[in-house]
Amino acid sequence: MAVGDSHPPSAGQSLATCPSRFTQSPWPLLAASHAVPGTASPCPRHGPTARPAPGQGFPSTAPPSLCEPAEHRGLPAGAPAMVSPEGLVAAAAVLAGLGLLAWRLWAGRLEVPGDSGKEEEEEEEGIPFITEDGSGRCRLLCKPSALAQHLVRSLGRSAALRGGRWPWSRWPRLQMLRQLLQPPEPEPAVARELLQLPDAGLVALDWLVGPWGAAGGCGGGPSPVLLLIPNAAGKVTGELLRLGLRALERGFVPVIFNRRGHNGCPLTTPRLQPFGDPGDLREAVTYLRYRHPAAPLLAVSEGSGSGLLLAYLGESGSSSRLAAAACISPVFRGRDWFEAGMPLLYEWPLLLHLKRGLSRYVGSLTEAVDADRLLGSRSLRELEEALFCRTKSRPTSWEAYWERNEPLRDADEAAVPVLCLCSADDPVRGPPARSLPLELFRSSPYFFLLLTPRGGHCGFPRRGSGRCWGHEAVLEYFRAMAEFLRAEERRKGLPRARRWGGPAVEPPAFTWQRSYTR
Repeated sequence: MAVGDSHPPSAGQSLATCPSRFTQSPWPLLAASHAVPGTASPCPRHGPTARPAPGQGFPSTAPPSLCEPAEHRGLPAGAPAMVSPEGLVAAAAVLAGLGLLAWRLWAGRLEVPGDSGKEEEEEEEGIPFITEDGSGRCRLLCKPSALAQHLVRSLGRSAALRGGRWPWSRWPRLQMLRQLLQPPEPEPAVARELLQLPDAGLVALDWLVGPWGAAGGCGGGPSPVLLLIPNAAGKVTGELLRLGLRALERGFVPVIFNRRGHNGCPLTTPRLQPFGDPGDLREAVTYLRYRHPAAPLLAVSEGSGSGLLLAYLGESGSSSRLAAAACISPVFRGRDWFEAGMPLLYEWPLLLHLKRGLSRYVGSLTEAVDADRLLGSRSLRELEEALFCRTKSRPTSWEAYWERNEPLRDADEAAVPVLCLCSADDPVRGPPARSLPLELFRSSPYFFLLLTPRGGHCGFPRRGSGRCWGHEAVLEYFRAMAEFLRAEERRKGLPRARRWGGPAVEPPAFTWQRSYTR
């Protein structure tokens, strides 16, 4: 039970509140070994080498090591040292690896995935917005409605799509690496709550309280609560934290949702959250509604974490308790995404991140899965199969797993406006021709696609403060939704919840009215 609560929440119980800080250490550092002058240095091929005393040569029975300096091997000072064949092979391998990396980055700059003619036709569909960030012209694809017209006017007047040019806008893989590896500045301070679920499992809610350890962040008030959902690997990237800090500056109350066993959240049951199972997210949203009964609830997801948010919106329908949602570089078709393969520069860091977190609970997970197969996985698909398909108690097929976990399986039931910010050159999601459900955006009044020719995966970079125009577009979208709702309430004379004074009354569950989307 959270501190200060007089009544326990109906869905979950907050067990503890503790200060926490994110530590950015995605890559292990290689330690450099420095030799002490005048002492023997180890040779990688022949082991430690002993230097002879001055005036003495090497014994005739022990030939000098090739790793010794030239003067110690009986060669004139300044003579070039001999290079072993193994050294040449190693140097050639390093050069080949660098050349392959450069080629893949260059290919990522030049290639246009899929059929170029078909994609040009798709990009011409929708309402155009001229941008000055180097991404050219982005378009809004949606079904015509009063809500869509208001969003078009708001985005057209806003400066969110008019940032400064970024010099590497045509390098989506470099944008992806920057998004994965670059930590936020300054490092934010968070306050963590552990929420107990009905099956005794735990999820963590990290409240952003500012970069300088400011107190608060969980207090009441009318400020909207912004739920941030990381990618499916649970990695809280620097861009997601920057979005939270930007939202905090604008008066939002940002909180990060961490799945079971992710980002330091304890794993108390031998069960993790499948790709598109929104059960744990539903409990977290119910708890947030209890903690902030009068505040609007908003949600934004990043990358593959959008599969969880889209599945939740589809299953919950009009009872989702959210006022609006946004997805940055979402993955719409989970099975196709896993089977098509991902760029190694993206897949390997996330795979290593997942294995490192799961290795802490390998003893408990052995009861449910094959730990050797799990830790020996060489791709995200193999790890997903080992965790959820090849279980010891209830094994299932790959096809049956995705019938229950596809993000858009119940998309027709969604009743909350969702902005999907996508880039045509996203190297992770895949070509737009096969990865974007364009028909959904044409037919559903709740789905809006903001498609830009360039932006990479969760990148959308620009120069200057913020460095991501996508964050500004998302926050402007939330502002436009709130403005639209206030205008509709005034026009129709709908009662508004009292913000202060008088007894606290539980407001009715928020639902979007059908007339808003006509």
